[in-house]
Amino acid sequence: MAKTPPRKVVSDGKALKALAHPLRQRMLAELGSLGEANSTTIAKALDENTGTTSYHLRVLAEAGIIEEVKERATGRERWYRTVPTDRRAPAYDSLSPEDKAAYDAWARLRIPGELRLVQRMVEEYNKHGRWLNLSRSQAYYTLEDLEALFEDYIALLHKYGRSPEDAPSDARPMHLRFFHLPVEEAAE
Repeated sequence: MAKTPPRKVVSDGKALKALAHPLRQRMLAELGSLGEANSTTIAKALDENTGTTSYHLRVLAEAGIIEEVKERATGRERWYRTVPTDRRAPAYDSLSPEDKAAYDAWARLRIPGELRLVQRMVEEYNKHGRWLNLSRSQAYYTLEDLEALFEDYIALLHKYGRSPEDAPSDARPMHLRFFHLPVEEAAE
């Protein structure tokens, strides 16, 4: 079984700022679907001009979120692919005020898509057979327990996840999410 390569933690301000742009989010999704693409391919798919997509691809590359596929470059044409990146949120308290603002902007961009994903899960639960599954739990955990659980979850993603190039023919791209938050305290 192929493993996904080790992933870099996105925790610096440059990466957060690069991610906190709506068009770049759309471009990353498209690039993730295509595997490799150039500014023309992305521009056609998103109905944008190539100058705009070229600029934003460079910003994403400079932030280390995507990389150039050097072996496909011809003349001025540059091809890019995503870099397997761990998109866990950085420790918020460790960020500068400027980086907190970039993180907040990135998080706000993610909310509508995450809500659509949860809505799809509820609406399509019976549609996908064993390809859709969920679990809910409520128990008592220490902070150390939660940190260990989270690290184990990330290790499982690396163990079972595959890149598009390494995926067998019966593999499908899947959305996986994991989060934890305290139970709301009852109002007194």
